[in-house]
Amino acid sequence: MNIGIIGIGSFLPDNRVTNIDLEKRMDTSDEWIRTRTGIEARHLAESDVSVSDMATRAAERALQSAGVSIDEIEAIVCATATAPAFPATACVVQANLGAKAAVAFDVSAACSGFIFAMDTAKSLMDSKGFKKTLVIGAEKMGSLIDWDDRSTAVLFGDGAGAVVLGEDDIASIDSIVLGSDGTGGKHLYENDEGKIVMNGREVFKFAVRKMPEIVLESLNKADKSLNDLDVLVPHQANRRIIDAAMERLNLEEEKVVMTIQDHANTSAASIPLALAEAVKSGKIQDGQTVVIAGFGAGLTWGASCLTWNHATITEGNHS
Repeated sequence: MNIGIIGIGSFLPDNRVTNIDLEKRMDTSDEWIRTRTGIEARHLAESDVSVSDMATRAAERALQSAGVSIDEIEAIVCATATAPAFPATACVVQANLGAKAAVAFDVSAACSGFIFAMDTAKSLMDSKGFKKTLVIGAEKMGSLIDWDDRSTAVLFGDGAGAVVLGEDDIASIDSIVLGSDGTGGKHLYENDEGKIVMNGREVFKFAVRKMPEIVLESLNKADKSLNDLDVLVPHQANRRIIDAAMERLNLEEEKVVMTIQDHANTSAASIPLALAEAVKSGKIQDGQTVVIAGFGAGLTWGASCLTWNHATITEGNHS
Protein backbone atom coordinates (compact mmCIF):
# COMPACT_ATOMS: atom_id res chain seq x y z
CA MET A 1 0.00 0.00 0.00
CA ASN A 2 1.04 3.61 -0.63
CA ILE A 3 1.31 6.23 2.09
CA GLY A 4 -0.79 9.22 1.11
CA ILE A 5 -3.09 11.97 2.32
CA ILE A 6 -6.42 10.43 3.31
CA GLY A 7 -8.03 13.42 5.06
CA ILE A 8 -7.69 17.20 5.19
CA GLY A 9 -8.98 20.04 7.36
CA SER A 10 -8.43 23.75 7.82
CA PHE A 11 -9.26 26.59 10.19
CA LEU A 12 -9.24 30.37 9.76
CA PRO A 13 -10.07 32.82 12.57
CA ASP A 14 -13.35 34.71 12.18
CA ASN A 15 -11.59 38.10 12.35
CA ARG A 16 -11.07 39.00 8.66
CA VAL A 17 -8.98 42.14 8.23
CA THR A 18 -9.07 43.82 4.82
CA ASN A 19 -6.57 46.20 3.28
CA ILE A 20 -9.14 48.95 3.81
CA ASP A 21 -9.06 48.14 7.53
CA LEU A 22 -5.28 48.50 7.52
CA GLU A 23 -5.52 51.91 5.87
CA LYS A 24 -7.16 53.13 9.09
CA ARG A 25 -4.27 52.08 11.35
CA MET A 26 -1.10 52.61 9.30
CA ASP A 27 0.41 54.51 6.38
CA THR A 28 -0.61 52.21 3.54
CA SER A 29 -3.35 51.75 0.96
CA ASP A 30 -5.36 48.95 -0.58
CA GLU A 31 -3.82 49.71 -3.98
CA TRP A 32 -0.26 49.67 -2.59
CA ILE A 33 -0.75 46.28 -0.93
CA ARG A 34 -2.62 44.60 -3.81
CA THR A 35 -0.20 45.67 -6.53
CA ARG A 36 2.89 44.62 -4.57
CA THR A 37 1.63 41.41 -2.95
CA GLY A 38 -1.73 40.31 -4.36
CA ILE A 39 -3.17 40.35 -0.83
CA GLU A 40 -6.67 41.75 -0.27
CA ALA A 41 -7.37 40.46 3.25
CA ARG A 42 -6.03 38.26 6.01
CA HIS A 43 -7.47 36.49 9.06
CA LEU A 44 -6.03 37.50 12.44
CA ALA A 45 -6.76 35.55 15.61
CA GLU A 46 -8.03 37.34 18.68
CA SER A 47 -5.72 37.51 21.71
CA ASP A 48 -7.49 34.61 23.44
CA VAL A 49 -7.09 32.26 20.44
CA SER A 50 -3.85 30.27 20.58
CA VAL A 51 -1.89 28.41 17.93
CA SER A 52 -2.93 25.15 19.56
CA ASP A 53 -6.61 26.18 19.44
CA MET A 54 -6.39 26.68 15.67
CA ALA A 55 -4.33 23.51 15.22
CA THR A 56 -6.89 21.47 17.14
CA ARG A 57 -9.80 22.73 15.01
CA ALA A 58 -7.98 21.92 11.77
CA ALA A 59 -6.98 18.50 13.12
CA GLU A 60 -10.57 17.67 14.10
CA ARG A 61 -11.72 18.44 10.57
CA ALA A 62 -8.94 16.39 9.02
CA LEU A 63 -9.90 13.40 11.17
CA GLN A 64 -13.53 13.79 10.15
CA SER A 65 -12.49 14.03 6.51
CA ALA A 66 -10.48 10.82 6.79
CA GLY A 67 -13.16 8.99 8.76
CA VAL A 68 -10.48 8.11 11.28
CA SER A 69 -10.87 7.69 15.04
CA ILE A 70 -8.42 9.62 17.22
CA ASP A 71 -7.41 6.30 18.78
CA GLU A 72 -5.96 5.26 15.40
CA ILE A 73 -3.50 8.18 15.29
CA GLU A 74 0.01 7.07 16.29
CA ALA A 75 1.90 10.33 15.75
CA ILE A 76 1.10 14.05 15.69
CA VAL A 77 3.68 16.32 14.06
CA CYS A 78 2.98 20.04 14.12
CA ALA A 79 4.89 22.63 12.11
CA THR A 80 4.87 26.05 13.76
CA ALA A 81 7.19 28.97 14.39
CA THR A 82 4.83 31.13 16.43
CA ALA A 83 3.70 28.91 19.31
CA PRO A 84 5.26 28.97 22.79
CA ALA A 85 8.54 27.06 22.95
CA PHE A 86 7.03 24.47 25.28
CA PRO A 87 4.99 22.45 25.76
CA ALA A 88 4.96 21.51 22.08
CA THR A 89 1.80 22.56 20.28
CA ALA A 90 1.46 18.96 19.09
CA CYS A 91 1.32 17.84 22.74
CA VAL A 92 -1.43 20.36 23.50
CA VAL A 93 -3.35 19.13 20.46
CA GLN A 94 -2.81 15.54 21.64
CA ALA A 95 -4.40 16.43 24.99
CA ASN A 96 -7.25 18.37 23.35
CA LEU A 97 -8.09 15.45 21.07
CA GLY A 98 -7.49 12.71 23.61
CA ALA A 99 -4.92 11.04 21.35
CA LYS A 100 -3.47 8.85 24.08
CA ALA A 101 -1.64 6.49 21.71
CA ALA A 102 0.17 9.21 19.73
CA VAL A 103 3.71 10.46 20.06
CA ALA A 104 3.54 14.23 19.60
CA PHE A 105 6.15 16.89 18.82
CA ASP A 106 6.75 20.08 16.82
CA VAL A 107 9.09 20.96 13.97
CA SER A 108 10.21 24.45 13.01
CA ALA A 109 11.15 25.33 9.45
CA ALA A 110 9.04 28.48 9.04
CA CYS A 111 7.05 28.61 5.80
CA SER A 112 8.48 25.27 4.63
CA GLY A 113 7.53 23.65 7.91
CA PHE A 114 4.47 21.71 6.76
CA ILE A 115 6.49 19.78 4.18
CA PHE A 116 9.23 19.07 6.75
CA ALA A 117 6.53 17.83 9.14
CA MET A 118 4.93 15.66 6.48
CA ASP A 119 8.27 14.08 5.64
CA THR A 120 8.90 13.43 9.33
CA ALA A 121 5.50 11.78 9.80
CA LYS A 122 5.95 9.65 6.69
CA SER A 123 9.40 8.58 7.94
CA LEU A 124 7.83 7.43 11.21
CA MET A 125 5.34 5.38 9.23
CA ASP A 126 8.13 3.86 7.12
CA SER A 127 10.47 3.12 10.02
CA LYS A 128 8.10 2.25 12.86
CA GLY A 129 5.17 0.83 10.95
CA PHE A 130 2.71 3.49 12.08
CA LYS A 131 -0.52 3.20 10.11
CA LYS A 132 -1.98 6.70 10.56
CA THR A 133 -0.42 10.02 11.49
CA LEU A 134 -1.62 13.60 11.82
CA VAL A 135 0.37 16.45 10.27
CA ILE A 136 -0.46 20.07 11.14
CA GLY A 137 0.74 23.49 10.05
CA ALA A 138 -0.45 26.23 12.41
CA GLU A 139 0.65 29.83 12.89
CA LYS A 140 -0.33 33.02 14.68
CA MET A 141 1.80 35.35 12.57
CA GLY A 142 -0.13 38.34 13.86
CA SER A 143 1.74 37.95 17.15
CA LEU A 144 5.02 38.78 15.37
CA ILE A 145 3.81 41.74 13.32
CA ASP A 146 5.52 45.09 13.78
CA TRP A 147 2.69 47.49 12.98
CA ASP A 148 5.20 50.30 12.46
CA ASP A 149 6.77 48.42 9.54
CA ARG A 150 4.32 48.51 6.66
CA SER A 151 6.64 46.46 4.45
CA THR A 152 6.00 43.37 6.61
CA ALA A 153 2.84 44.16 8.59
CA VAL A 154 0.59 43.83 5.54
CA LEU A 155 1.95 40.42 4.54
CA PHE A 156 0.88 37.99 7.22
CA GLY A 157 -2.17 36.20 8.56
CA ASP A 158 -3.17 33.43 10.97
CA GLY A 159 -4.65 29.98 10.52
CA ALA A 160 -4.09 26.24 10.54
CA GLY A 161 -4.29 23.30 8.18
CA ALA A 162 -3.96 19.58 8.82
CA VAL A 163 -3.84 16.28 6.97
CA VAL A 164 -4.11 12.66 8.00
CA LEU A 165 -1.56 10.33 6.41
CA GLY A 166 -2.49 6.70 5.94
CA GLU A 167 -2.29 3.76 3.59
CA ASP A 168 -4.18 4.20 0.34
CA ASP A 169 -3.97 2.28 -2.92
CA ILE A 170 -4.49 5.45 -5.00
CA ALA A 171 -3.28 8.45 -3.00
CA SER A 172 0.46 8.54 -2.49
CA ILE A 173 3.38 10.73 -1.52
CA ASP A 174 5.57 10.06 -4.54
CA SER A 175 8.53 12.24 -3.52
CA ILE A 176 9.71 14.81 -1.00
CA VAL A 177 12.69 17.13 -1.40
CA LEU A 178 14.02 19.32 1.40
CA GLY A 179 16.83 21.83 1.78
CA SER A 180 18.31 24.54 3.97
CA ASP A 181 20.81 27.37 3.69
CA GLY A 182 21.59 28.88 7.07
CA THR A 183 23.76 31.59 5.56
CA GLY A 184 20.55 33.21 4.30
CA GLY A 185 18.94 33.36 7.73
CA LYS A 186 19.94 37.01 8.04
CA HIS A 187 17.40 37.92 5.38
CA LEU A 188 14.30 36.81 7.33
CA TYR A 189 14.22 36.41 11.10
CA GLU A 190 12.56 37.25 14.41
CA ASN A 191 14.40 40.05 16.21
CA ASP A 192 15.02 40.47 19.93
CA GLU A 193 11.69 42.27 20.29
CA GLY A 194 9.88 39.26 18.84
CA LYS A 195 9.04 40.98 15.55
CA ILE A 196 9.58 39.96 11.93
CA VAL A 197 12.52 41.47 10.07
CA MET A 198 12.81 40.81 6.34
CA ASN A 199 15.06 41.87 3.49
CA GLY A 200 12.31 41.70 0.91
CA ARG A 201 14.56 42.05 -2.12
CA GLU A 202 16.81 39.14 -1.12
CA VAL A 203 13.92 36.89 -0.11
CA PHE A 204 12.20 37.62 -3.42
CA LYS A 205 15.28 36.71 -5.44
CA PHE A 206 15.77 33.51 -3.45
CA ALA A 207 12.13 32.46 -3.75
CA VAL A 208 11.84 33.13 -7.48
CA ARG A 209 14.94 31.03 -8.12
CA LYS A 210 14.19 28.22 -5.67
CA MET A 211 10.48 27.63 -6.32
CA PRO A 212 10.83 26.39 -9.92
CA GLU A 213 13.90 24.33 -8.98
CA ILE A 214 12.15 22.34 -6.27
CA VAL A 215 8.98 21.85 -8.31
CA LEU A 216 11.04 20.24 -11.07
CA GLU A 217 13.19 18.31 -8.59
CA SER A 218 10.15 16.80 -6.86
CA LEU A 219 8.63 15.77 -10.20
CA ASN A 220 11.92 14.27 -11.38
CA LYS A 221 12.33 12.34 -8.12
CA ALA A 222 8.85 10.89 -8.70
CA ASP A 223 9.84 9.90 -12.26
CA LYS A 224 7.51 12.51 -13.70
CA SER A 225 7.91 15.64 -15.82
CA LEU A 226 6.35 19.08 -15.88
CA ASN A 227 3.92 17.77 -18.50
CA ASP A 228 2.54 15.39 -15.86
CA LEU A 229 1.79 18.20 -13.39
CA ASP A 230 -1.93 18.88 -12.98
CA VAL A 231 -1.99 21.22 -9.98
CA LEU A 232 0.70 23.27 -8.20
CA VAL A 233 0.02 24.37 -4.63
CA PRO A 234 2.74 26.91 -3.79
CA HIS A 235 3.45 28.63 -0.51
CA GLN A 236 1.33 31.78 -0.51
CA ALA A 237 3.95 34.41 0.26
CA ASN A 238 3.54 36.97 -2.51
CA ARG A 239 1.56 36.94 -5.76
CA ARG A 240 4.54 38.34 -7.65
CA ILE A 241 6.72 35.44 -6.50
CA ILE A 242 4.11 32.92 -7.64
CA ASP A 243 3.71 34.72 -10.98
CA ALA A 244 7.47 34.75 -11.55
CA ALA A 245 7.71 31.04 -10.74
CA MET A 246 4.86 30.25 -13.15
CA GLU A 247 6.64 32.22 -15.88
CA ARG A 248 9.92 30.35 -15.35
CA LEU A 249 8.08 27.03 -15.46
CA ASN A 250 5.92 28.14 -18.40
CA LEU A 251 2.96 27.01 -16.31
CA GLU A 252 -0.53 28.28 -17.03
CA GLU A 253 -2.38 29.99 -14.18
CA GLU A 254 -5.24 27.47 -14.33
CA LYS A 255 -2.91 24.86 -12.83
CA VAL A 256 -1.89 26.99 -9.83
CA VAL A 257 -3.77 27.35 -6.54
CA MET A 258 -4.01 30.96 -5.32
CA THR A 259 -5.32 31.81 -1.85
CA ILE A 260 -3.00 34.66 -0.96
CA GLN A 261 -5.68 37.22 -1.79
CA ASP A 262 -7.72 36.15 1.25
CA HIS A 263 -5.22 34.32 3.48
CA ALA A 264 -2.03 36.40 3.11
CA ASN A 265 1.13 34.61 4.25
CA THR A 266 0.30 32.13 7.02
CA SER A 267 3.78 30.55 7.08
CA ALA A 268 3.61 26.82 7.93
CA ALA A 269 -0.19 26.88 7.60
CA SER A 270 -0.04 28.31 4.08
CA ILE A 271 0.25 25.09 2.05
CA PRO A 272 -2.32 22.96 3.92
CA LEU A 273 -4.77 25.89 3.89
CA ALA A 274 -4.33 26.29 0.13
CA LEU A 275 -4.56 22.53 -0.39
CA ALA A 276 -7.83 22.41 1.58
CA GLU A 277 -9.21 25.29 -0.46
CA ALA A 278 -8.31 23.49 -3.70
CA VAL A 279 -10.15 20.40 -2.47
CA LYS A 280 -13.24 22.40 -1.52
CA SER A 281 -13.34 24.21 -4.86
CA GLY A 282 -12.87 21.03 -6.90
CA LYS A 283 -9.64 22.27 -8.46
CA ILE A 284 -7.96 18.98 -7.54
CA GLN A 285 -9.50 15.90 -9.14
CA ASP A 286 -9.21 12.13 -8.77
CA GLY A 287 -5.85 10.69 -9.77
CA GLN A 288 -4.16 14.02 -10.51
CA THR A 289 -0.49 14.78 -9.96
CA VAL A 290 -0.19 17.56 -7.40
CA VAL A 291 3.00 19.32 -6.27
CA ILE A 292 3.16 21.33 -3.04
CA ALA A 293 6.17 23.61 -2.70
CA GLY A 294 7.36 26.14 -0.15
CA PHE A 295 10.28 28.27 1.01
CA GLY A 296 10.90 30.26 4.14
CA ALA A 297 13.12 31.58 6.88
CA GLY A 298 16.18 29.57 7.64
CA LEU A 299 16.48 29.72 4.72
CA THR A 300 14.54 26.52 4.06
CA TRP A 301 12.68 24.95 1.18
CA GLY A 302 10.68 21.84 0.43
CA ALA A 303 8.43 20.26 -2.18
CA SER A 304 6.43 17.08 -2.52
CA CYS A 305 4.86 15.34 -5.50
CA LEU A 306 1.54 13.71 -4.66
CA THR A 307 -0.94 11.48 -6.41
CA TRP A 308 -4.35 12.65 -5.21
CA ASN A 309 -7.36 10.48 -4.45
CA HIS A 310 -10.01 13.16 -4.63
CA ALA A 311 -12.79 10.59 -4.74
CA THR A 312 -12.27 9.73 -1.07
CA ILE A 313 -11.01 13.06 0.30
CA THR A 314 -13.27 15.98 1.14
CA GLU A 315 -12.59 18.52 3.83
CA GLY A 316 -14.18 17.97 7.22
CA ASN A 317 -17.18 19.96 8.40
CA HIS A 318 -16.61 23.64 9.30
CA SER A 319 -19.33 23.80 11.91
